Amino acid sequence: MIDLLVPGGTGQLGHELAALTSDEVSVRAVGSADLDLTQAGSIIEAVTVLSDRAKASGRRPIVINAAAYTAVDKAEAETARAFAVNADGPRVLAAACSSRGVPLVHVSTDYVFDGTADRPYEVDSPTRPQSVYGITKLAGEEAVLASGARAWVVRTAWVYSAFGQNFVKTMARLEQTRETLSVVDDQVGAPTWAADLAKGLIELATKIADGHPPATKILHATGAGSTTWCGFARAIFEELGADPTRVHPFTTADYPTPAKRPAYSVLSGTAWQAAGLTPLPDWRKSLTSAFKHHPTDFRPEPKA
Repeated sequence: MIDLLVPGGTGQLGHELAALTSDEVSVRAVGSADLDLTQAGSIIEAVTVLSDRAKASGRRPIVINAAAYTAVDKAEAETARAFAVNADGPRVLAAACSSRGVPLVHVSTDYVFDGTADRPYEVDSPTRPQSVYGITKLAGEEAVLASGARAWVVRTAWVYSAFGQNFVKTMARLEQTRETLSVVDDQVGAPTWAADLAKGLIELATKIADGHPPATKILHATGAGSTTWCGFARAIFEELGADPTRVHPFTTADYPTPAKRPAYSVLSGTAWQAAGLTPLPDWRKSLTSAFKHHPTDFRPEPKA
């Protein structure tokens, strides 16, 4: 049996990982109130407790780090905070895992790339982040992989779920309040349902615990296929039974933001599949599944 500790357990991915607790995998998903990645003592204590409990019970411990500072635009002003959570925290976490012999899976992002590619990024494609968020996440990756821990980095993108705030829930809310809305149509990526990602991460953790870890230390896991944010929004409207033509396209240049977004951030799943891991489903099919599994969570109260 696996004892899995999930920092960032109150977020979208953490909720989905917690839901996968089973007879074979015990998941302890904790938020910052219980495990603060900006506090070294909190990190060391949590990993020590995980290791000791697993040793006493004969279970295999592992950590999946789902904690991150993800306020992309705010990070441009809150640089120190972003570095503390996305770079310094993972560095301490990896060191604690290394000292206790606990494997670590660290979740990262497509923002480590510059977005100028015209084909899916491979795990060894050159990184060149264009925002503070991307810079801090890349620093976290590098710290984890240089720590000496048995560690893997899993990059993902465009994550949504029934929990918290995300693009799908925002679009569902706006469909209720606006006749039309404009969404950027020149940024391309792969929407990823957090439930699919969580299943993939559990499969990866199981392989690692069973002694069959991927030889590749960086992996990509996103929904299959790609679309633009505008295309994604129109698909969401379809799931809501609304007219997708109410969503109008605009360009990034029409609406500048503090942080630069990658224009193209599709991630190749080649390394993931080569490791014997199950590919995540097509993003459009997963969106339909998400609405079926959460028939009310994605839909706001009907208009009066």
